[in-house]
Amino acid sequence: MKHFRISFIVSIICFGLAFYWGYLDGGIKSGASCVMIALILSVLEISLSFDNAVVNASILKRMDEHWQRLFLTWGLLIAVFGMRLVFPVVIVEFATGIDFVSVTQMAIKEPAVYAQHLTSAHIQIAAFGGMFLLMVFFGFLFNNERELVWLGYIERKFSSFGKLESIEVICSLLILLGMQRFLEPADRLSVLYSGIAGIVLFVIVDSLATLFESEEEGEEVSNVIKRGSMMSFVYLEILDASFSFDGVIGAFAITQDIVTIMLGLAVGAMFVRSLTVFLVRQGTLDQYVFLEHGAHYAIGALAIIMLVSMRHEIPEVVTGVIGAVFITLSIFSSVSYRRKHASLEVVKHS
Repeated sequence: MKHFRISFIVSIICFGLAFYWGYLDGGIKSGASCVMIALILSVLEISLSFDNAVVNASILKRMDEHWQRLFLTWGLLIAVFGMRLVFPVVIVEFATGIDFVSVTQMAIKEPAVYAQHLTSAHIQIAAFGGMFLLMVFFGFLFNNERELVWLGYIERKFSSFGKLESIEVICSLLILLGMQRFLEPADRLSVLYSGIAGIVLFVIVDSLATLFESEEEGEEVSNVIKRGSMMSFVYLEILDASFSFDGVIGAFAITQDIVTIMLGLAVGAMFVRSLTVFLVRQGTLDQYVFLEHGAHYAIGALAIIMLVSMRHEIPEVVTGVIGAVFITLSIFSSVSYRRKHASLEVVKHS
């Protein structure tokens, strides 16, 4: 429980603030309602982001302890206030041309209007986030250095394509171009720009992280590790942002109170980060060897859902169920794999 101690403290503070915020508006009953809504939002955030926590853990375990602590502290502030509060305001600012302060006032005083503006930018957000997550998935799928495979021949075949230079970029661009025919003519250019921006951002961050982690000799090894950890930290924050986009927009289906949304998502984000650290400290990824595979397939599914949502509305529960299925199947496969190899070891030593 020590890994979740801070999360429980943050939860108590956020639920207390939610009650106080509702109490100011309509007394005890309104305060209790805000707490309940914040609780629902936090549970949804946790359930929809478990695959995010697994992938985060696979990256976090390669970072030094200093950057792991920053991921839990400053990283949380960036995730909660930056990606779930400030960034949506910035999106509305660019979409409408209204200044930042006015949009912030709109979010608090006219949440319905603010939600409408934010929802109208969903196509661009989905294109950017969907293509970034698709690159994350393809980076895993086409990794030809991966020795352990989950889906046997199919996964080995895809990983063999990784020998082709920039195969994940090629596939992502082909999908982005292929989507153009299914979009309204007025949306095509903005989707193309947003999607390319998501791909370029992934390539930049991933390339810098690889560059910093490639050196293994000399006096600058320590600095290389730190710089590699720094780029991994940036990568994690962008990955979290891609996950949070739809969560923020979807939260308006439950409530249009931006303060309650922020507090509820803050609790969820804190638990996801604690879960990430827990997975690293307990060596869960080493025990459940296919968990990372399941999480990446869930991310691939989320990327596809985000792209499809540009034309068709897809309930959040669908995303959650698909992610849960992949994670559950990967856990069962991991247990089976561990038992099988334990039996082989017994036979070998007998």
